[in-house]
Amino acid sequence: MKIIKTTLDSVDENIINEAINVLADGGIVLYPTDTVYGLGANIFDKGAVRRVFDIKQRNLLKPLSILVSNVDSIDLVAKVSLSQKEIINSYLPGPYTFILQKKPIVPHAVTSGSNYVGVRVPDNEIACRLAGIFPITTTSANLSDEDVLSNPSEILTQLGRDVDLVIDVGDLKSNHPSKIIDLSMRNPKIIRK
Repeated sequence: MKIIKTTLDSVDENIINEAINVLADGGIVLYPTDTVYGLGANIFDKGAVRRVFDIKQRNLLKPLSILVSNVDSIDLVAKVSLSQKEIINSYLPGPYTFILQKKPIVPHAVTSGSNYVGVRVPDNEIACRLAGIFPITTTSANLSDEDVLSNPSEILTQLGRDVDLVIDVGDLKSNHPSKIIDLSMRNPKIIRK
């Protein structure tokens, strides 16, 4: 495991490229978002996605959300109507995950076989740049049903240090995951505040 310390203020191109290479090779990256630290894997690498479930000790029937680099990229992974797009554009980038009907390109391993997918575009340059070539998983970096921590060293202790690369920007101000809004129904519904 490699730990790279940096700041949110200046995003180093070399750090981003190294992290993308780790993800492309099936590795897991612990990275900051605008809410909490996340665990990232290339969504198209079934083995890497499975490792995220294993690291978190997460039930395989509980889907993972995915992170894309910008709002326009949501169309690559989900079916988005004009009315849904208006809602999404008013909240993203930001601390929200939207549940949408997935496109066939999204692997079943990510969504646990569901026809829907949670999609996120955080207000965080590092996170969005990591998804610049392919979407990545975005799930809080904690053991399932355990506290969400905001410091990488504490997170690694809780997880047991099973990740390949850590992008450490220090303590994040939040320890609350994104709000989840289900847009797959006629009336949007808040799933998690």
